[in-house]
Amino acid sequence: MQKLVVIGAGMASGRMLEHMFEADPQAYEVTLFNAEPRGNYNRIMLSPVLSGEKSYEEIVTHDDAWYADNAVTCRFGERITGIDRDRKVVISEKGETPYDKLVIGTGSAPFIIPCPGHDLPGVVAFRDLEDVDAMKTAAGSDGRAVVIGGGLLGLEAAAALRLQGMEVTVLHLMGHLMERQLDEAAGYLLKKDLEGRGITVLTGASTKAIMGEGRVEKVVLEDGTVIPADIVVMAVGIRPSVALGQAAGLEMGRAIKVDAQMVTSDPDVLAVGECVEFDGNLFGLVAPLYDQARVAAKTLLGEDDVFRMRELSTKLKVTGCDLFSAGDFADGEGREDIVFRDPGRGIYKRLVIEDDVVLGAVFYGDTADSNWYFGLIKDKTDISEMRDTLIFGPAYQGGAQVDPMAAVAALPPDAEICGCNGVCKSTITEAIGAGATDLGSLRATTKASASCGTCTGLVEQLLAVTLGEDFRSKEAGICGCTDLTHEEVRRLIKARELKSQTAVWQELGWKTVDGCHVCRPAINFYLLADWPLEYQDDLQSRFINERKHANIQKDGTFSVMPRMWGGITNPAELRAIADAADKYNVPTVKVTGGQRIDLLGVKSEDLPHIWADLNAAGMVSGHAYSKGLRTVKTCVGTDHCRFGTQDSTGLGIKLEKALWGSWTPHKVKLAVSGCPRNCAEATCKDVGVICVDSGYQIGVAGAAGMDVKETERLADVPTEQEAIDLTIAFVQLYRENAKYLDRPYKWVAKVGLDWVKERVVHDLDNRAALIERFAISQSVYQKDPWAEHAATKTDAYTPLSDFRLEAAE
Repeated sequence: MQKLVVIGAGMASGRMLEHMFEADPQAYEVTLFNAEPRGNYNRIMLSPVLSGEKSYEEIVTHDDAWYADNAVTCRFGERITGIDRDRKVVISEKGETPYDKLVIGTGSAPFIIPCPGHDLPGVVAFRDLEDVDAMKTAAGSDGRAVVIGGGLLGLEAAAALRLQGMEVTVLHLMGHLMERQLDEAAGYLLKKDLEGRGITVLTGASTKAIMGEGRVEKVVLEDGTVIPADIVVMAVGIRPSVALGQAAGLEMGRAIKVDAQMVTSDPDVLAVGECVEFDGNLFGLVAPLYDQARVAAKTLLGEDDVFRMRELSTKLKVTGCDLFSAGDFADGEGREDIVFRDPGRGIYKRLVIEDDVVLGAVFYGDTADSNWYFGLIKDKTDISEMRDTLIFGPAYQGGAQVDPMAAVAALPPDAEICGCNGVCKSTITEAIGAGATDLGSLRATTKASASCGTCTGLVEQLLAVTLGEDFRSKEAGICGCTDLTHEEVRRLIKARELKSQTAVWQELGWKTVDGCHVCRPAINFYLLADWPLEYQDDLQSRFINERKHANIQKDGTFSVMPRMWGGITNPAELRAIADAADKYNVPTVKVTGGQRIDLLGVKSEDLPHIWADLNAAGMVSGHAYSKGLRTVKTCVGTDHCRFGTQDSTGLGIKLEKALWGSWTPHKVKLAVSGCPRNCAEATCKDVGVICVDSGYQIGVAGAAGMDVKETERLADVPTEQEAIDLTIAFVQLYRENAKYLDRPYKWVAKVGLDWVKERVVHDLDNRAALIERFAISQSVYQKDPWAEHAATKTDAYTPLSDFRLEAAE
């Protein structure tokens, strides 16, 4: 078997390996080197990782299992130092590796402005995971960031750092942002939008020096302006990483020259990605890199294919900034513009036309029809017959406005839907016909929307058009009993004052008499959250864990976890736990991450008795099984720690005693750390409080389970009572508005943190009303289920075979 060595585990070489393994998994024995200590991940999704919207694990393209399944020898964290073409070996820090074919995919390196201070600690680029980690570390101090460069990458970094709570200033040398992709008018709208998000934007700004004593402290501009900075992000461009190819004697231009088969001047050496020059062009966007990958795989397998330049479009991956540009939109003789402006809605559209052909397009604020216009540009379509209505999009062609979904349906089969991966409409519709009937399966089979994600909306529209009514029931309805979404049901329960399950089934046209195992728990929660005084909780509409008041284990036994307020316990409680463990032959006693003690392996028939024994010692249920408050994790704060700034333990206990017993859409976990050292890990909880000298920093919407996400700053307050009030108001707002089984971080992502702040932080009357409604609910539901059952020593559990089991969370 021939030996293939690949240098660089980036997106281009990774896609090349995919194509090659799909066609012939036995063609080569593959060794993959990468200077980074990891494999292929989606670099264009680093900005959501920086902002906390995604975890690194979510953007991994090839994990260890993929490399193992394809028998790839991975040499990650091992840098190649040379290539000996005569002996056909690559030389690494650990020795030599022979090859029959070699692929160079070394990518590019960020350009660092050679101004004084550019090498100070705290000056970073934005190219890899290490850069992201450095920025997230700096963002943890809620400091000040300066981003040099107002292009795509710089603005994505700026927006992500702002979401992390930093004060952000963008410096851009040119007169308007993204001058390569936008005209001046669209650049102005983008600047205005970013400033509305709290990002300071300075155009025409030339950096003179970066200054600091041992670490970056400020940036000085040529005009004398001084901008304080805790971190400086260089995002002014990239340069191909070509040192290896150059030293090996390959033919060079501005990068490693390749032909249309991606072969260099050495027939046994190929190159792909940002280190490549083809026909005088360099490459930085993912779409042509994936084209190169396809061609390189064919070449390695001895098949014919050629790489061709194609029209490219640009979209900005900053949430809320809808921006699109494509083609040539520069002014020129013989060219005309069609411009649409709606300043009130922040919409700007400009088409550049010459000889009845669209040459370029720039849209801001409304990009829904961008793929249609992009098709006109690529195909050089004659638009003379639609000239009068062209600016209004495909829905207006033919003289009248039609259903916008019809425009999607009218796209030709070869219309490109996913520019990153070159996926056309027919590929997607064929995959739908073959059974890919949701977004996840479409991504897996076609890769549409799997890269930058900006085409996700269009892919979903294609799903809706192709599947018709089936799409709604699969994607939107709560279950098969109704076509209504969770959001629609919540609204109707309030608007029509529906106060029983029967009322919901009858008034909202349920297809079943009394719901099913999917919708009943959701409806039960919505009713008890909205009408706590009128509605009575239906135990049989709860999951088994909540009906048994304990977590069922894989062997049918249960775990019992008593509540320890704020993680504090005493010898009497510990003796009671030890006695219970002995008395009921509990096989495992486990200290949990939430600072509690879990008794695992309790038999079902022993539950009421062990509850009674623990209850007699003054202990209540820890609700470790509930869709409600689980734990409030604390550090010792000022009680014992020399770094503590506030009484974190006391505040944690007060919060737990106020919130326990409250049913919520999903589990809720809190933490209070006594100082910014954050020993209680408050920055990855649903609500986390960091105690500081001036008071309390309250963060919300964190996660540390299947998703890992840092909290977003809700507010800073000076007093303990304000911290308690804001926490209660946030939890009640979540109770009243979130979709059942959505954790707070998913709900906040949908409604936006600004929406939450307006109702919880800024509107004091609304905050008070939320707290009052929470108190009313607690007056009904804050009770210990263990005490109620222990009083009779009976088990109230009645089996319901169609309700799913839940493992301990």
